Amino acid sequence: MITLTERQSLILKAIVRDYTEGGNPVGSKSLVQELPIKVSSATIRNEMARLEDLGLIVKTHLSSGRIPSIKGYRYYVDHILKPERVDGKDLKVIQHSLGGEFHKIDEIVAQSADILSQLTSYTTFTLRPELKDSRLSGFRLVPLGNHQVMAILVTNNGDVENQTFTIPSDITGDDLEPVVRFIDDQLVGLPLQDVLRQLTHEIPLKLAQYLQDPDGFLDIFGSVLSKAASERFYVGGKLNLFNYTDQQSPKELQSLYSLLDQTDRLANVIGPPGQRIQVRIGNEITNDLLKNYSLITATYDVDQHGQGVIALLGPTAMPYSRMIGLMGAFQRE
Repeated sequence: MITLTERQSLILKAIVRDYTEGGNPVGSKSLVQELPIKVSSATIRNEMARLEDLGLIVKTHLSSGRIPSIKGYRYYVDHILKPERVDGKDLKVIQHSLGGEFHKIDEIVAQSADILSQLTSYTTFTLRPELKDSRLSGFRLVPLGNHQVMAILVTNNGDVENQTFTIPSDITGDDLEPVVRFIDDQLVGLPLQDVLRQLTHEIPLKLAQYLQDPDGFLDIFGSVLSKAASERFYVGGKLNLFNYTDQQSPKELQSLYSLLDQTDRLANVIGPPGQRIQVRIGNEITNDLLKNYSLITATYDVDQHGQGVIALLGPTAMPYSRMIGLMGAFQRE
């Protein structure tokens, strides 16, 4: 395990700060002016050589300055970093954005992704609270005319899903009413995942008592039920990801963009809700496409809805202190 002296920690902290803010390698002369302790340029060069031997900073071929390595960022995040206090302007943006009236939990989650992306200029992901324990509390079919119906499904935590469908001309609303009563009598109160499981076996057999061909209704019910039970990801600032991809080929860029549309792969990358803010850097992210990025994830709670995840994806050379401070503000708000 690496242990740095106080002076070495101050130098590493300054190098990380200067490089993430300015993007230029950092030399000993600039550090002389910045460090909170008085020390000569020669001493700083010696300490930088030690940090380089430890693999925490590396020399670039462009200048005599140094930049943090992945290992250096990791040490900085684990042992040196202190989250930056969110300034009043950013906090007002967050509070104003999340302080309005929302009719669905998804609206809050989607808004969070957009606002965090705007504040950071990075790509953000939000995953709404897990709905594994959600139960079916109501289902209705509302006739709209012209053989169209709106299917409305309500869960016990207040989540509402609705979709509009066209039904065959030989089926009337009266034909479907017994089916809705069956759902109210037999399925209301069950976890959504249980209802989904029954949809493949028990429910079709029982519905055959009411409908000669239940497939059309099963498609309607299954579609709105799956939507209610699914994990829901929202992505903010999708194009921001390409601001940090100078060394990637067009094929890699295409794969990267495709990744943002694949919920299952995103879920694996981001992982389940945890207990604190987590930072993964480079190869610590479980996807080779993201080896040049850093991922910050945080768990948030929304009253009775449970836990969700908010995540921030940016370059390894990101200002971690400010980003973690912003993530903390979103957790609280």
